[in-house]
Amino acid sequence: MSPSLADLTIRQLQSELKAGNISPVDIVNDVIKSIEDKDSEVGAYLSINSEDAITNAKEADISKPLGGIPVSIKDLINVKGQPCSCGSRILKDSYTSTYDATVIKKLKEAGAIPLGRVNMDEFAMGSSTENSGIQITKNPWDFESIPGGSSGGSAASVSNGTAIASLGSDTGGSIRQPASFCGTVGLKPSYGRVSRYGLVAFASSLDQIGPITKTSEDAAIILNTIAGKDQHDSTSLDSEVPDYLQSLNGEIKGLRIGMPKEYFTEGIDSGVLSSVQQGIQTLNDLGAEIVDISLPHTEYAVSTYYIIATAEASANLARFDAVRYGNRVSDPTNIIEHYRKSRAQGFGEEVKRRIILGTYVLSSGYSDAYYVKAQKVRTLIRNDFTEAFTKVDAIVSPTAPTPAFKIGEMSNDPLQMYLADIFTIAANLAGICGISTPCGFTTSDNGKKLPVGLQLLGPALQEATVLKISDAFEKSTDWHKQRPKQI
Repeated sequence: MSPSLADLTIRQLQSELKAGNISPVDIVNDVIKSIEDKDSEVGAYLSINSEDAITNAKEADISKPLGGIPVSIKDLINVKGQPCSCGSRILKDSYTSTYDATVIKKLKEAGAIPLGRVNMDEFAMGSSTENSGIQITKNPWDFESIPGGSSGGSAASVSNGTAIASLGSDTGGSIRQPASFCGTVGLKPSYGRVSRYGLVAFASSLDQIGPITKTSEDAAIILNTIAGKDQHDSTSLDSEVPDYLQSLNGEIKGLRIGMPKEYFTEGIDSGVLSSVQQGIQTLNDLGAEIVDISLPHTEYAVSTYYIIATAEASANLARFDAVRYGNRVSDPTNIIEHYRKSRAQGFGEEVKRRIILGTYVLSSGYSDAYYVKAQKVRTLIRNDFTEAFTKVDAIVSPTAPTPAFKIGEMSNDPLQMYLADIFTIAANLAGICGISTPCGFTTSDNGKKLPVGLQLLGPALQEATVLKISDAFEKSTDWHKQRPKQI
């Protein structure tokens, strides 16, 4: 039985299109069929724009970089004419995007087809996609486990063979961690490398859009398309965008890769640690020099992140007042009751928790003690990376300390959930780039095989370096080629 077109990579589909063996309509129809056959159990998709996708496929120009390639979109990136609920009840069935985000505009110009909206933690606040106000998404490798978050729908759709590639967003690991849990590749570009215009903001100084794909080569193809300065986003950087594909030559001999002692501590799952150590040995065998380094302020990253991120979330989510858009309560007695009840009913528990925490750390008398101090510690964390990158070209670590955990396992322990992001959040605080690529498997309590991700971090705007290392690793292993079998 030949593989479904939905299981192929962007590069493989481009070759088939160029040879005339398939058409964009074939690809879109095959992906839609895969969604119909396989997504009901996983629940990655919130909506599918089948009719427009087929129409666009008929008109697709395959000479373009992404001509005829359908892409799933995390449900907080605006696509004109499609719903954008951010995984929240306050926007569900009440808001349709009136414009394209810059990344969507660039994808369309490159010939890509935004196919459907995929699930996420509400307003990107979470690490498991359990905080979605709409539905639960399951891990394709084990339906009892979470897919990670907040881009859980993106990672699950790619892993499950119901998307060729996906766009997600990463505020504290929300691309890399679900990529690790679902056995896919997830790239967080440097802050400012990709425009955030049209991304519904969670924490404006941390958010970054990036691809979740089946290979590092596919991630490079998408980054080539979406990277660059944007006049609509003043934080996007006016820096030359290289052709990331040119760096993918499989040659990493002589590169110095740092192992931070703070990222290899007690509490890491033994299967995760074993897989990551084997991955590091593979990099060493390929000619990279592995160097012990220290990032001394790592222990403060979680607390720093959850002050800065919640403070920015408190400000950003003030706009969701159910006045201009959004679901509102019926027959409030006054405007205060309108605000209070609409937001109380529209927001989930985790969003409320973060708004309350963020409002508190910004309040009079507490801002200096918490928010201002957190910004100072953020500078120390950034300086740790700056110092480390004078000695090494990249940094390697586990993406997450554990494999995907069971649905509901951490729902009543938000602190434990927050600690699951301990290896990813520092990169967002520092504004550097990072990638997660599959490096092995461990076994869950119920005997299921669960993927493990290898994280590679690079200096700001050095995505070419982490893509080169990740691609070289993939060329010498086959972890990224393994896909879950349907139960």
